[in-house]
Amino acid sequence: MTLRRRKGAIVGFGFIAESGHLPAYQSRDEFEIAAVADISPARREVAARALPRARIYADHESLLAHEAGELDFVDITAPPYAHTPVARDALSSGLHVLCEKPLATDVDDALGLFALAEHHKRVLFPSHNYRHAPVIKAVRETLDSGVIGKVHMVTLATFRNTHARGVKEWNENWRRQKRFSGGGIAMDHGSHTFYLAFEWLRSYPTSVVAKTTAAAEFDTEDNFQAMLTFPTGTATAQLSWTAGMRKVIYTIHGDHGALRVEDDDVETSVFHTNGNPNPAKPIWERSTQHVSSAWMDASHVAWFGSLFDSFAKAMDERSYLGSDAQDALRCIEVIRAAYASAGESSREQPLSAAH
Repeated sequence: MTLRRRKGAIVGFGFIAESGHLPAYQSRDEFEIAAVADISPARREVAARALPRARIYADHESLLAHEAGELDFVDITAPPYAHTPVARDALSSGLHVLCEKPLATDVDDALGLFALAEHHKRVLFPSHNYRHAPVIKAVRETLDSGVIGKVHMVTLATFRNTHARGVKEWNENWRRQKRFSGGGIAMDHGSHTFYLAFEWLRSYPTSVVAKTTAAAEFDTEDNFQAMLTFPTGTATAQLSWTAGMRKVIYTIHGDHGALRVEDDDVETSVFHTNGNPNPAKPIWERSTQHVSSAWMDASHVAWFGSLFDSFAKAMDERSYLGSDAQDALRCIEVIRAAYASAGESSREQPLSAAH
C-alpha cells in the first residue's frame, strides 16, 4: 500500500513552528512541508536553513498564489491577529487548515471561517495540543472507566512566571500587545483551559463570571480568574503570568472521588463505605500515576504527532467542522464573554446554548 503523503505549508515561522510543529512533521513520513511564509526576513532565513528544499515567501498571499495548487493544507502558526485572514484565504484557495489557538479572536470571525470551511468542503482544525498530552490521555481513560463517577466540578490552574517570549528576530513581547495577540493570558491559555473543561464536564457552559488584572505596562491582562456554569456542574479557572512557578494543576471531582493532576502526576482518590455504618466517614483509596508528558518543554513537540494524526483523520473522513472545531468556537465565545464580564465589574455573562 502506497503511503498518502500530504504536502503542507507553514505560515508564521516563530518558536512553536520551528520547535514544535516542524520537528513533528519531519518525524512522520506522511507529511511534507513544501513552503513557508513569514513577514520577518530573519525568520525566513531560519526557515530556509531548517527546510532547504522548501520555497520561502514573504507573506501568505504570495505563498498561496504560487503554491495553492500543489498543497493539501496550510498550518497557521502566526500570532492570533493573522489567524482569520490567513485561514480565510487558505480555505478560499481550496486548502485544509490547521490553526494554532485561538482559532480566531472574535466569534463572528470564527463563524465566518466555519461558513467558508463548509462551503469549500475543507477541514478547519484547531491546534488543541493539550488534549494530546499523555497525562491528559491518562485522565481521559480514568474518567471513561467511571471510577470517580459523574463529573460535576473541575478546577484548572495554569501558572507561569512570565509570558512566553516570541522570537527575538521579530517581536519578543507580541503576547502582551493586544493588536497582535487579541488579549492577554486568557486569549493565550484560555482555549487549553476551556476545551478541557468542556470535555470533562461533557457539556458547554451557559454563563461565565470573570476578573482580570494587569501588573505590567502592556495593554493585556496577566492574571485571569473565571467561574463557568455548565448544565452538568461548574468549572473555575485561574491563569497567571505572575506566578512563582511554572505548573499546571487540575482537579476533577465526581460522585465517587476525584482526580488531581499536577504536571506529570495524576492522583486518583476514590471513596466507598464498605459496610461502614457511618456514611459521613467513607473509606478512601488513593493512588498516584506518573505519566511523563514533558510539561516543562514549552514546544510540546511530543504532543503534536498525535494531534497531526487527528488532523489527518479529519481530512480522510471529510470531517470539515468536527468536535475540535466546535470546541474552538465555544472557547472564543467564552473568552470574549469573560472579557465582557471583567469589563463590567465581574457581571455574569450568558453564553449561547448553540450557534
